[in-house]
Amino acid sequence: MICPCEKKGETSVVDSRPTEDGTAIRRRRLCECGERFTTFERVQFRELTVVKKSGRKSAFDREKLSKSIYIALKKRPIDTDTVEKFITKISRALEELGQSEISSNTVGTMVMDGLKELDPVAYVRFASVYRNFREEKDFVQFVDKINVIKNK
Repeated sequence: MICPCEKKGETSVVDSRPTEDGTAIRRRRLCECGERFTTFERVQFRELTVVKKSGRKSAFDREKLSKSIYIALKKRPIDTDTVEKFITKISRALEELGQSEISSNTVGTMVMDGLKELDPVAYVRFASVYRNFREEKDFVQFVDKINVIKNK
């Protein structure tokens, strides 16, 4: 494993244990430079391909999913373990669909549904990018729709 700080070097495993939900192995590593970092080892059931709205296809990237979720949850009171479990839940649900090609709409909908339960502010943040709000009125209409559903 390459050290993320010096981008080279030999690393050794200091500690290894399963994650709380048992879906991955968490490894604490130590580099020759003295830096410590964590890696995760997960089972990958099949190669997933995401089909974009334009028809373009790209390999499913858990890191890209993770980045977008962490951006939506920035400065929110949600701990890292909860976020990692959420990301794993989404990844597993996509794999369990049994399809090798999944629409970006399916991924986005799963994330939005999960964020709605996890953190309403993150839900709105993610939706503003995912739904591509262009004007203030788009944002206001979306929030009003949420309030109507919530008040029923």
